[in-house]
Amino acid sequence: MSVLVVTGTDTGVGKTVMTAALAAVIRASGQRVCVVKPAQTGVTADEVGDVEEVRRLAGPIATREFVRLPDPLAPAAAGRAARTPMACVAEHARRLVTVAGDFDIVIVEGAGGVLVPFDAHGGTIADLAAHVQASGAAVQTIVVARAGLGTLNHSALTVEALRHRGLSCRGLVIGSWPAHPDAAMRHNLVDLPTVTGRPIIGKIPAAAAELDPAVFQARAGDWFSSEAVPPW
Repeated sequence: MSVLVVTGTDTGVGKTVMTAALAAVIRASGQRVCVVKPAQTGVTADEVGDVEEVRRLAGPIATREFVRLPDPLAPAAAGRAARTPMACVAEHARRLVTVAGDFDIVIVEGAGGVLVPFDAHGGTIADLAAHVQASGAAVQTIVVARAGLGTLNHSALTVEALRHRGLSCRGLVIGSWPAHPDAAMRHNLVDLPTVTGRPIIGKIPAAAAELDPAVFQARAGDWFSSEAVPPW
């Protein structure tokens, strides 16, 4: 079983669009892929969530959403606000392993950053990944980072947190790369691999989500290096 956990240096860094693009590339390669959102927050039952956005952009991708909570908060806090305590990360890991048995690759999109509180016991997305890995699945992570000033520190801290927990980081993807990057952004392309010890394996154009889905799918392969696409 192969599981790819997509996390970010922060919220709003472009995880969903990156997930959709990579899922489209994997599907185009002939592999069976499923995108899982363990906790969707800030969206009501009638609104479009991240998995719906993935399907809109990437095409007919299998998706799963384990829990949806209306408040735009970290999953643990959103569960408290809704009086719906989050299941522990171990339970979510068991569900992920079950899903993974039916696909070549499962992409798990986290919520916010890697250490955002996920359940009532202090579990995080990093802990979820560790539980899945302990089950025997082959787990890789990708960190979606901002392009601009401040990203070096946030990215280095995120990769260090993953490494400390024995989780392999495949690399970093810039979640929103502008058509006209400033000096800090251009220098960050050089410095990010140095401060994190991991390569940049993708850059998603800033306006990618505005593309026609057919164009999005046709171009998605150009946004990643070969290191980003399984099998590894």
